[in-house]
Amino acid sequence: MQKMQELEYTVSFTTPAFLGNAEQQAQWRTPPFKALLRQWWRIAAAPQFNYDHAALREAEGKLFGHAWLENDKDKRGQKVAARKGKILLRLNQWSKGALSNILGSGKVHHPEVGAGMDIQANVYLGYGPVNARNSAIEAEEQIAKLWIGLRNNTESEVKILKQATHLMGKLGTVGSRSRNGWGSLQLGDGGLPSARELQPFTLPFRQCLQRDWAHAIGADDAGILTWKTTPQNSWRDAMRELARAKIAFRTHFKFTTGNNSNIVESRHILAYPVTSHSVKLWGNQGRLGNQVRFKVVKQAEKYIGLITHLPCKLPAELANKLHQTPDEPGIWQQVHQVLDKHPGLSRLQ
Repeated sequence: MQKMQELEYTVSFTTPAFLGNAEQQAQWRTPPFKALLRQWWRIAAAPQFNYDHAALREAEGKLFGHAWLENDKDKRGQKVAARKGKILLRLNQWSKGALSNILGSGKVHHPEVGAGMDIQANVYLGYGPVNARNSAIEAEEQIAKLWIGLRNNTESEVKILKQATHLMGKLGTVGSRSRNGWGSLQLGDGGLPSARELQPFTLPFRQCLQRDWAHAIGADDAGILTWKTTPQNSWRDAMRELARAKIAFRTHFKFTTGNNSNIVESRHILAYPVTSHSVKLWGNQGRLGNQVRFKVVKQAEKYIGLITHLPCKLPAELANKLHQTPDEPGIWQQVHQVLDKHPGLSRLQ
């Protein structure tokens, strides 16, 4: 075992962050950062465990702490019902956010709203939190120090922790609506990742669709499935470009049925539920998170939107209720083609 490994970063947000405390007030807090680190740790560690979710889950429990592993034992071989995590996080401040007006990224055209009309980009990407007052931490307004410690560590654990932290800084977002780009994290000077540095954590997207959990960044014959917008003058401009891209790939798939239908359509595979287009077979319990993650990074005083696909297949609890298996690879290939052709987007190089 080595002495405690310590990592320290300056942290800010390039877009407003919806981090809430028990009173639903915006506030810097460590739990969301630990949850984000766990997410990217799984992707960094998955290759070491040959993408075996059971082995990965056991290692995660022993590293981050657990009260549920059935086969954990102490040094004497005695069963351990719970274990304290080896990873420690600390923020130098728990300040509250007071941003009250998050509108202002401009409007984007949505062909399915009414007969086709312009809508607020920020509302489209953050419906709910964006409409609330005093609900966010302002972008770049507050800078905190994040300390991460790893005790009783091995060399392998340190290596993966550093990889996970690097991925978290380059692609991570935190808080409510974070998959839509809110709470875009910046560690240190931030900046765009390169395709080369992300390559060790990628797999062909068709191979990714054989597992129902996020375990790798997707890739196809054209490269890594990460796109970037052209440089923008503000985070608001970058969010507007991301909203346009999301509208483009979602509305590419047209609904042929109405609400509470027994048919699962291509749009349902992108994310579920869908307003006014529920699936009767899935009922009210079915939920499918968006696999396409957005982020805004700052580089050379410009703001660039990132779109990354972390592919995974339809969960068994939803797939087993269907009469016909959807063509998930074909659906996601169409999404990739839309993004490849979308004005102002290009693949990460």
